[in-house]
Amino acid sequence: MIPRYQTILFFVLLAASIIMGALLWQLRNREHQRLLQGEQTTPTKAPEVAKAEQATLMVANDSDDSLSTRALSLPLPPSPGERARAILGRLLDLYAASDAAHPVPGGAASIAQVFLLPVPTAGSASGAASQTENNPPAAEMAVVNFNGSFASNHPSGIETESLTVLSICATLHANFPRITEVRFLVDGQEHETLAGHADLTRTYLTTEALPAQGAAQ
Repeated sequence: MIPRYQTILFFVLLAASIIMGALLWQLRNREHQRLLQGEQTTPTKAPEVAKAEQATLMVANDSDDSLSTRALSLPLPPSPGERARAILGRLLDLYAASDAAHPVPGGAASIAQVFLLPVPTAGSASGAASQTENNPPAAEMAVVNFNGSFASNHPSGIETESLTVLSICATLHANFPRITEVRFLVDGQEHETLAGHADLTRTYLTTEALPAQGAAQ
């Protein structure tokens, strides 16, 4: 026989448990609704998309060792180095296409970085330190850093390697007229040649690429 006080205590505890469970369920639903309300009212920030601008590509053609001008509208970031990388990436995408007149595998991923550095001029002892945003350098050097796979997979030959180098130099100058010199790295290091022929240890002048409408030298 269960004592009367234990029976009363049991029902009191049972009622308290039911009440507490109901309160917790109500609080949970209220918090869930509050979170949903916050998600619906929080404005969603649209992803930033680079503005499309016109870029000029100097596209190589193996059939006559020439460079031809092609104007395209491309989304370009504001940073000059990133803009140069995006433009050169599009040029290499053309070369990686199945119908390319200058077939080179790799595409845009072949360009790791592009750095733009001021070229010291005569009488400017301070060099880069004297350059400011309001006083840009009169001339710049572009340092193009290829991924190692681009150099290892590039077709070998003096003509095809030279066309790749000259088309990059000409494309950089066409979009950044202050670029007068170009250096090339592979995986961040100096590399002797592109694929056995084109010298990558030297500094290229963009003027060497500008008249390249005939055979590449």
